Amino acid sequence: MATITVTHLADDKYRTETRDHVILVDQPSDEGIEIGPTPVELLVMALAACAAHYGVSHLRGEGLPSDGLAVRCRWSMRANPASVGRIELTMLLPAPLEPAQQERLLAAIDHCTVHNTLRHPPRVAVEISEPSMVPVGAGC
Repeated sequence: MATITVTHLADDKYRTETRDHVILVDQPSDEGIEIGPTPVELLVMALAACAAHYGVSHLRGEGLPSDGLAVRCRWSMRANPASVGRIELTMLLPAPLEPAQQERLLAAIDHCTVHNTLRHPPRVAVEISEPSMVPVGAGC
């Protein structure tokens, strides 16, 4: 399994790490000092980025213009339970496509791994690990 580590920095701020990448995450505060997106924003951003990737890959494979493709994403929350309730993705194409080309592009984007994960949620297991009881200075 792949590994991501999240470390509390201060207040509602966290450092997330995977492979050699670091993303700072937080929750908005009354002080207005933010260091990064919220975890929910990261989730929605992941979907939009995945759709963009699949879109660009498809356009390249068809020999169609792909440079400059963008995805505009609008989303909203649901109250009970607190979760993302709606996501709308708009593919902003670098060049016009014929209707049949648009259909094939949408079919390719429909294979996005993040979207498939939302369609078929993974099993999530949470466990507790107590602090290590190794005495200070007791090295190997």
